[in-house]
This record gives sequence, structure tokens and C-alpha cells, in this order.
Amino acid sequence: MKSPKELSVNEKILTLTKELIDLTPEKDDLPLKIMNELVEDDEVQAVQDYSNNVSIVRLGFNDHGPVHMRTVCRNVLKMLKILYQAKIKTSLETEQAGTFSDSICAVMFASFLHDFGMTVGRQDHELYSGILALPVINRVLEKVLPEKKDLNRRVVIRSMALEGIIGHMGTRKIHSVEAGLILIADGCDMTKGRARIPMELNTTPSVGDIHKYSANSIEKVKILSGSEKPIKIEVQMSADVGFFQIEEVLLQKINCSPAKNLVELYAGVDGHEMKKYL
Repeated sequence: MKSPKELSVNEKILTLTKELIDLTPEKDDLPLKIMNELVEDDEVQAVQDYSNNVSIVRLGFNDHGPVHMRTVCRNVLKMLKILYQAKIKTSLETEQAGTFSDSICAVMFASFLHDFGMTVGRQDHELYSGILALPVINRVLEKVLPEKKDLNRRVVIRSMALEGIIGHMGTRKIHSVEAGLILIADGCDMTKGRARIPMELNTTPSVGDIHKYSANSIEKVKILSGSEKPIKIEVQMSADVGFFQIEEVLLQKINCSPAKNLVELYAGVDGHEMKKYL
């Protein structure tokens, strides 16, 4: 069964998806069809749940399950909406290889499935995620785009989704705006709610502790329209330990993202002036 938090994020994702569709003149509902498939897919749910079990119970890390993957999806859709309203094209649009709707579909798959490899383990999990996600991507695309004429579109969306999945740790070189946004959206999920369960379950020291304690000090992450660059990320924290999460996780991901030039980043402890990073 889905948790109340999962259901809540599902609703927010579906609302964002509809807003993105309404923005475009084509009103292409393919992203909504794909999202409906993903949120109702039993295999997706089972893999996400077990990813969380391995991450939290076995390894002592933060949430890498259904809520995290949905949150990353919500984050990346927010960024795509901001870019569209700023009249900035995605890589598929710039290259005339696909539409804005295709970019939406690709980042949905990438964000929703990017931590599938945590069912195997932490090391190289981005590569295992690509292997485990591929059959799901093919199955869903063949259902929502079943015609022979849709073959090229399926190939483009699948390829972009896999780039986003394999590139989400910043360990492999990626080149598209879409994949770069996945990197950043993943890094933005670091609020204290993500660390709540591992903080309660694991009381003995372990290798993942700094991530838990730093994430536990992050109060809020806002994704907004920027003044100097299109996307503005603001991180509010309750303690200085949160700067570890900013500097060792989020900033590292932004710095190796092809979308770096589209983002400005601010962070600060409550009651103090925000520090500008980018």
C-alpha cells in the first residue's frame, strides 16, 4: 500500500503534469498517460519499496524509495516549468530530435526510476538502475505509444531517460539539459523528512551518519524563478551541519550538470543571511 506521503506527492506530480501540458500549444497528454502508468505500476512500487529497505535498513542511508523518487520527479517538473516559461529550450527541442512533451516524459521516467539500482547496493547503483529500469520503460512506452509510427519517439524518450538515470550521481559524463536537471533535482531532495526514518532506526555509528545528520538540519528547499538565472534554489537550514549537504552533495551535482548555467543557489541558517554559491 502507498503511504499518505506517497499519495500526497503523487497528487502534486499529477497537478504539475497537467499544468505543463496546458502551457504548451500542442496539449499533448502523453506525459499524463506515462505518469498514470508509473504511479499505478505494481513492479515500480515493489522495486521502490525494496530500494528503500536496502538503503535504510541494510546500509543506514537516507530514503531512496518511493517518496524520494517521487520528490525528485516533482522537483524536475518544477524546473522544466520554469525553463519553459523563460522560453529556454530543452536539448531535445534544440536538437530538433523531440518535443517539449518528450523531454517531460524522459525526465519522468528518469526521476521515477533513478534509484532502482539501490536494490542491489550503493556502489554503481546508477548503472544497475539503468539495467533494471529499461524493461519498465519499454513496457510503458509500448503501451502508451503502440503504433509503428511511434518507434522513433519511443527511442528518443527511452534514450534520454537512461541518460538521466545513469548520470544522476555525477560519476558519468552527461550532455543534455534534461539529464542535467535530474542531477540537480536529486540533490534538492535533502530536507529533514528524508532522514527521519534512518535517524529513528539506526543509533549506532555508521558510514552514512553525516548524510543523516546534515539532511536532518535542512528545513526547506525552494525551487523558484531566479533573477540572474532562470532557476533559483534556496536552502533553509536549522544548523551549520546542513552546509555539508549543500557543499558535498547539491553543489557537487550542480557543478557537473550540463544545466549548471541555468541555476543560482543560495543557502543559509535560519536567522542569518543567505550565502550565495552560484
